[in-house]
Amino acid sequence: MALHTHEAWILLFVLPGLVTPAAINHEDYPADEGDQTSSNDNLIFDDYRGKGCVDDSGFVYKLGERFFPGHSNCPCVCTEDGPVCDQPECPKIHPKCTKVEHNGCCPECKEVKNFCEYHGKSYKILEEFKPSPCEWCRCEPSNEVHCVVADCAVPECVNPVYEPEQCCPVCKNGPNCFAGTTIIPAGIEVKVDDCNICHCHNGDWWKPAQCSKRECQGKQAL
Repeated sequence: MALHTHEAWILLFVLPGLVTPAAINHEDYPADEGDQTSSNDNLIFDDYRGKGCVDDSGFVYKLGERFFPGHSNCPCVCTEDGPVCDQPECPKIHPKCTKVEHNGCCPECKEVKNFCEYHGKSYKILEEFKPSPCEWCRCEPSNEVHCVVADCAVPECVNPVYEPEQCCPVCKNGPNCFAGTTIIPAGIEVKVDDCNICHCHNGDWWKPAQCSKRECQGKQAL
């Protein structure tokens, strides 16, 4: 029994030496907070407050330096309180502007339309044209088209004719009027049948003819 007890003590002294450092789990032995270090402790961020300005891309500007932040065309000046940027009230672009440049702080119109459009056609400034026989138009410097429509007089006949390229109708056979369903010329008396003689009103060609009955030829024959 004494021998076995002696061997057990020898084994207890040997076993601690067999435990290697790799077998120790560090998670089971948390380190003190003072011993823990973070990788972020090695990063040093410069403070540019009161010393300069940083744009969107991280570029640093000195105090008093002029720069353009981001994609803006309006300049900024770096101050101790931060960038002070111009924000002007830009003029409105002309609605007929055909070429706009954005190189400056405000967009700028470089070319204004110098023609007029009317019914799908283009006309030069001050150009006169007739889109229809009764219209007279002109392209104004304002790029607007101003037109005058002819006011035709009342024709002196009941059967006016519209000629090609003419605005107002014409009476090819002269003034006339209706006597019933018969058209008679103006200025003379016309015997429209055996009993009636008619004539047109002077100037009132749209009115029916004035007729008077005479002794009918049929009764004279009897």
